[in-house]
Amino acid sequence: MSENKHYGADSIQVLEGLEAVRKRPAMYIGDVGQRGLHHLVYEVVDNSIDEALAGHATRIEVTIHEANSITVKDDGRGIPVAIHTKEGRSALEVVMTVLHAGGKFDKDSYKVSGGLHGVGVSCVNALSSLLKVNVHRDGKEYQQEYNIGKPLYDVKEVGPSSIRGTIVYFEPDTSIFYENVYQFDILAARLRELSYLNRGIRILLTDERDIQDDGTQRSQEFFSVGGLKEFTEFIDQNREKLIPEPMYMEGEIEGIPVEVSMIYNTSYAEIIHSYVNNINTHEGGTHLAGFRRALTRTLKKYADESGILTKEKIEVAGDDFREGLTAVISVKVMEPQFEGQTKTKLGNSEVAGAVDRIVGEMLNNYLEEHPNEARIIVSKVVLAAKARIAARKAREMVQRKTVLGSHSLPGKLADCSETDPAQCEIFLVEGDSAGGTAKQGRDRRFQAILPLRGKILNVEKAMLHRIFENEEIRNMFTALGVSIGTPEDSKALNTEKLRYHKIIIMADADVDGSHIATLVLTFLFRYMKNLVERGFVYIASPPLYLVKKGQKSQYAWNETQRDQAGRELGGEDMSGVSVQRYKGLGEMNSEQLWETTLNPEARTLKRVTIDNATEADRIFSMLMGDDVPPRREFIEKNARYARIDA
Repeated sequence: MSENKHYGADSIQVLEGLEAVRKRPAMYIGDVGQRGLHHLVYEVVDNSIDEALAGHATRIEVTIHEANSITVKDDGRGIPVAIHTKEGRSALEVVMTVLHAGGKFDKDSYKVSGGLHGVGVSCVNALSSLLKVNVHRDGKEYQQEYNIGKPLYDVKEVGPSSIRGTIVYFEPDTSIFYENVYQFDILAARLRELSYLNRGIRILLTDERDIQDDGTQRSQEFFSVGGLKEFTEFIDQNREKLIPEPMYMEGEIEGIPVEVSMIYNTSYAEIIHSYVNNINTHEGGTHLAGFRRALTRTLKKYADESGILTKEKIEVAGDDFREGLTAVISVKVMEPQFEGQTKTKLGNSEVAGAVDRIVGEMLNNYLEEHPNEARIIVSKVVLAAKARIAARKAREMVQRKTVLGSHSLPGKLADCSETDPAQCEIFLVEGDSAGGTAKQGRDRRFQAILPLRGKILNVEKAMLHRIFENEEIRNMFTALGVSIGTPEDSKALNTEKLRYHKIIIMADADVDGSHIATLVLTFLFRYMKNLVERGFVYIASPPLYLVKKGQKSQYAWNETQRDQAGRELGGEDMSGVSVQRYKGLGEMNSEQLWETTLNPEARTLKRVTIDNATEADRIFSMLMGDDVPPRREFIEKNARYARIDA
């Protein structure tokens, strides 16, 4: 049987046209900033991953060129180039110019597809000022180029070829994207994730813009033999293990392949990442529900039979079984149905049963075959139950204050007069001194100020009840108007009474300030992640320097700006120029703080986004955990790539 028998020109099915992509690009790729820019690469890589999933590719190469253009190359079968019967033109041109056209819509060509809920390479084409595709197939090389999605010429044969595969080169249209610089680390995080989710595929990322000390281009190769098991270990590497290695479960029921890897650690966080066809379903869905159901049922049955629960005289709840758990769930679904705010919640009901059965059977076998590990896990569950009861009492204190309303708002909070949350913003300010200055400098109509005393609790290393007992954290819950904990999930966040749609972390522009900002961010990421995902969390950017000469002055946010301002005011020798370095926000007067950091017309806010949930989780656990060597290694490795944005 020919390898291309089920993947010819007529396998390409056309669903709809390209007209609206350039008019409303954010509808198709999320936004026209950094996230959307990087999404273009993922769409092209998805096609190559699909070839690998179908068993026809083993290597993918992604290259960032000098001018922030991209090349994606694979060793798959090559996109078909013959004339498409229905369209009357080359199938390659159809794939590149018609939205949602591709072999993934033909069930004979691809069983499942990683990019199925995406928009395809044609969307990338529409948003590129130039795109060139070279196809190596059946001993020949074919080529076509496009300008903003329109072919510059018909598909042409350019010569013989001894290789096979597809090479896509594209230049994002700078008139569409306001962010046009590719970040190596963002691409690396996603490609690493793909290599774990699709074991055996070799993915190479090269950055031609970045020349290393040895004269070579910055590059990183991703290749996983262990797949999800290695992925779990990677995510969990900065935590202390409770059991020696991850439990791995794999099976297929009713045509739904299921893979799960899970491990317990000594932390108090529940870290579960779920995927459908390589798509990170950060809102969960039926596959996550099936996993949780199986985990709770199987572990509770074992704990009951072991007699530990009777001896301890304690009732356990569902999330007690998930404390200290790190898990990765990956399912492949022929026709996934997505729902939720961002279309990343799986809705297929049949998937829940498949995951439930596979996890239930395999976890039960694991517990019987590993009695020592089973006892350790059940003991962890009992501790979690005791901590939950203590946390509930502490949490109820917070909830009572929140429910009572404005009369019980924290005494330190200087609230605003506006009551529409969409118009309100709150500054979480480091220290009472800076808080006092901010209260004087703010616009009290819509700006609230909550001073935070010292460094807040590091929630990465604290039990839940300790978190609710911490005064600064209680103040944040109460001021924001949110509550935490439901009968089903003691860590679920209720945002119905959220009082501000801009939550701005404002700390000193120094190392201590960065540490405090990271502590607050860690708390928000772990316990108010929904607010981050909805785009409500920001970081303020106070200046580091005030450069003056006479009556003229300029603010500077880094050393380069400081020196430039000095030369502008005092000439090359900076004659008569004085420089004030702000050691803290409290050194500014209220007018200076307003005009640099508070005034919406002049300030710079950095919105906190989560481009890759698994990478964010790993970095927070590494930066805020107990293990020092990985933290030192991370800082040393990434110091040269650090940026200070004005």
